[in-house]
Amino acid sequence: MARDLLNEDNTGLSLTSKIFNILREDILNGKYAEGEKLGEAKLAEELGVSRTPVREALKQLELDGIVENKPNRGVIVLGISKQDIEDIYTIRTAIEGIAAKWAVERITEKELEELKEAYELMEFYTFKNDIEKFAELNTKFHEIIYKATKSRYLEQVLKDFQYYMKKTRIKSLHVQGRMNDSLKEHKIILDAFLNKDPDTAQRALTNHVENSRKNVEDNVKA
Repeated sequence: MARDLLNEDNTGLSLTSKIFNILREDILNGKYAEGEKLGEAKLAEELGVSRTPVREALKQLELDGIVENKPNRGVIVLGISKQDIEDIYTIRTAIEGIAAKWAVERITEKELEELKEAYELMEFYTFKNDIEKFAELNTKFHEIIYKATKSRYLEQVLKDFQYYMKKTRIKSLHVQGRMNDSLKEHKIILDAFLNKDPDTAQRALTNHVENSRKNVEDNVKA
């Protein structure tokens, strides 16, 4: 799988970026446990690459705060802690409503159609009880909104949060009734966009994040 990703020439990513994405995914999915050491030589051998792009990828991961290069120990996995998750929800609560309001005011017709299509597919996979697919479309729904803000800074910050919350989101959606509740919340958000109502969109998206946060706090262990 990793080698397939590295050999894809159509991604437009550098080798270092591809390695970064692979390692980040592995860390967030729990392949590498918190406190585990990531050795350059071993990773390079596993991925079939030289040590230089691995070293650069590890530096990027350190800048992202999910590994730490400790003196005399090497690169150690930090992962995403319970405190990180709480912090992410606090920040999302503060800024996702702003994103929704800006997006309603700036969204294109094409993006609006994409948002509607994402919701309809979420509805379909709720009926199918396919949590993995629902979670994937949930991410897409939010990222369409982020893109529609036409603010590259806000978009990047919120997209990163979506990525780091992926594992937690899937656990959250396994809680009985949460997927249906989430679908209803997304319908309110979509209706606000279709009605071009920025204030309702802002309240609806903030409420959705708060409900997600409460579900995680009550039911999901980090």
